[in-house]
Amino acid sequence: MAKKSSSVLTKNNINNSANVITMSDTILLVKDLISRQSITPDDAGCQDTMINRLEAIGFTIERLRFDDVDNFWARRGSTDPVFAFAGHTDVVPTGPIEDWHSHPFKPEERDGLLYGRGTADMKGSLAAMVTACERFISQHPDHSGSIAFLITSDEEGPSINGTVKVVEHLEARNEKITWCLVGEPSSNKQLGDVIKNGRRGSLNGYLTVNGVQGHVAYPHLSDNPIHRFAPALTELCEQQWDQGNEFFPPTTFQVSNFNSGTGAENVIPGHLEAKINFRFSTETNEAELKSIVITILDKHKLDYKINWRLSGNPFITPRGELVSAATESIREHLNIETELSTSGGTSDGRFIAPTGAQVLELGPLNATIHQVNECVSCEDLDNLSLVYESILKKLLD
Repeated sequence: MAKKSSSVLTKNNINNSANVITMSDTILLVKDLISRQSITPDDAGCQDTMINRLEAIGFTIERLRFDDVDNFWARRGSTDPVFAFAGHTDVVPTGPIEDWHSHPFKPEERDGLLYGRGTADMKGSLAAMVTACERFISQHPDHSGSIAFLITSDEEGPSINGTVKVVEHLEARNEKITWCLVGEPSSNKQLGDVIKNGRRGSLNGYLTVNGVQGHVAYPHLSDNPIHRFAPALTELCEQQWDQGNEFFPPTTFQVSNFNSGTGAENVIPGHLEAKINFRFSTETNEAELKSIVITILDKHKLDYKINWRLSGNPFITPRGELVSAATESIREHLNIETELSTSGGTSDGRFIAPTGAQVLELGPLNATIHQVNECVSCEDLDNLSLVYESILKKLLD
């Protein structure tokens, strides 16, 4: 069973032991955050709520708005090392509200679960981060190093005016993060069973293959781009891009969208459009993948154009101070051994790791993220806050 903490003191109540908060403060805070309809990129006041709590315990706040996206960088302390919590206040759309058992922005507890959009991804983690800091600072007001928060409202959307811009801002003044904990929902079957110590890279290609439109009864007067592309597609699907390594599975290639034709049954299409994606390991890179694709397309003498978008390069945080602090804290508070993983999609960790920071993701169960009736265990959020606090102690006490 996980260890429990019956009562703790906030920084404001250090000298008054009668005034205490319990771990339910995490649930109260996440309920406040969930009640705010912060669909990307609208923050809807979530950051103000967090900022008020952080300012009360000595954080200096830097609000950073880029275009229509609200972000903030908060820091307590002026020395290295810097431990940063990173996360996002924005959530994905709810889908049909009538499909929810309760309103997605009116948090509701049922049978130990808290329901609402963002409970797991990732307002629950944000609340746990704040309350963990409140308790840690009340007990260690003169902690070593610095604690920071990097929070955006543009993670679920295009991710162009959020974390990446804040990181660029910090890099411009040579302000470095030593350790970064991203609160993405990493857990699989129980809290803490999986932490992400890396992510695969993601490369997108937008391909157009040109042909000649015509009547299906006169194929000699046309050039069907689907027929032209088929052998090249087969070769791309059969290509072995790499073998992977101890941290990553082999690189994969997928066609995510394929469109061609006028909709008529008697017209040979004049072009086709395909969207392709690579999830790639550290055994290859963007340039190599592009080169192989172009070589195959040219080999089949296609009339084509292709545009590329790199969502992020792969990154890995090997075992070290941050991973050790997290795995030990999970063992102590949850009594389980955690698994290190690089599975899943991308996260904002891809923008932070290239600066040299150790980055890992640790959060609640991901079973209901982006789904109707998203929910998280209240007990898990309380325990997650304890784990976060323990990590702070191990690194900054």
